[in-house]
Amino acid sequence: MSTNPTRVFVARLLGLDVFDPLGDRLGRLRDVVVLDRGALKEPQVVGIVIEVPGKKRIFVPMTRVTSMDTSQIICTGLVNLRRFEQRGAELLVVGELFDRKVTLQDGSGDAVIEDIAMEKNRAGDWHVSQLFIRRGGPTSPLRSLRRSGERLIINWLDAYHGAANEPQGASQFVAQHEDLKAADFAEALHEMSNKRRLEVAGELQDDRLADILQELPDDDQVQILSSLNRERAADILEEMDPDDAADLLNELPEAQKEELLQLMEPDDADDVRRLLEYEEDTAGSLMTTVPVILPPEATVAEALAHVRREELTPALASSIFVCRPPLETPTGRYLGVVHIQQLLRFPPPEQLGNILDADLEPVSDQANVSEVSRILATYNLNSLPIINKEGRLVGAVTVDDVLDHLLPDDWRAQDDARALRRGGTNG
Repeated sequence: MSTNPTRVFVARLLGLDVFDPLGDRLGRLRDVVVLDRGALKEPQVVGIVIEVPGKKRIFVPMTRVTSMDTSQIICTGLVNLRRFEQRGAELLVVGELFDRKVTLQDGSGDAVIEDIAMEKNRAGDWHVSQLFIRRGGPTSPLRSLRRSGERLIINWLDAYHGAANEPQGASQFVAQHEDLKAADFAEALHEMSNKRRLEVAGELQDDRLADILQELPDDDQVQILSSLNRERAADILEEMDPDDAADLLNELPEAQKEELLQLMEPDDADDVRRLLEYEEDTAGSLMTTVPVILPPEATVAEALAHVRREELTPALASSIFVCRPPLETPTGRYLGVVHIQQLLRFPPPEQLGNILDADLEPVSDQANVSEVSRILATYNLNSLPIINKEGRLVGAVTVDDVLDHLLPDDWRAQDDARALRRGGTNG
């Protein structure tokens, strides 16, 4: 404990592994929770938010943290695996204080918080002590600031802090989480207040926001999309997978749905409109219209190049559907499927038409979801070809599409109230 620093900056801790005293990894630090004690007192640090296996965020009180530096965090005691929920005057440092505007008490203007230092006193309690801020401009009266946007460290009490409902930027939060997978970012976004969720969403690039929206519950998707101007909302829908865009549009009022479809690029809108025509609980309502489709003359080498595309999900990359032209859905006559394992067993010049899995029967776009689920499970498949009554490929249903459909609507928020014992008891 003697080497444990008494002051640390939060940004340097983000993403660090959290261990128990025996060296077992508990999870990864994602945020710090502080208690707002009013304008004349520094906030008290009450705990940390850890992402545990399963992508769930839990709370660990500071009384359980025995060591914290820029390489690792060690805690002890009983770690409760209930999902973290904010209470009362609690604030999230990364989620709510980073990017917040403050006014400097020396009269030199406004600044934006980029990092926060927390410090441990002699009694062992942690509190927020300093702010790392960005401010300044050509007319700044601060003598130490000689260029626009210069950074400096000040004490917490050297700034006036605005009300929680004031507009707040989100560039720092987005930068700190740029490496998070879309599903993990969505989890963090879901746990935010409505105001903060919209601020962060507004800061994201269109393609990033589209990926994250697809991982959010329906209510969050509708809230975010409805908060955007109509042109940007249409751009976001174009970036989404057609089946996810159709699901989201189905949650909107009819007039708003049609307005957004009119604003989308015609090709993208056509894909979504086709999906919207299907009855719920049919294969057509679940499928994506953009699987990997190639002609029978294409080679193994060409197919491998297609499935390497970064934007493909693992489920979609596992199968190549072979059809006669045209190769965009609805295609020409469906011929069969080539699984990725087959690609690895044949030489690069081999034509796909020679290695088709002709035993896998395509499924009608009008088939019930229960039939699709049974076939996927029976043959251990990641995806299924979906055809219309003319025998043309119209899309593919993947196992994750079926899981999303079968799980309850609130599955992302469902909790597991178990606790991990790491010695001691929970105070």
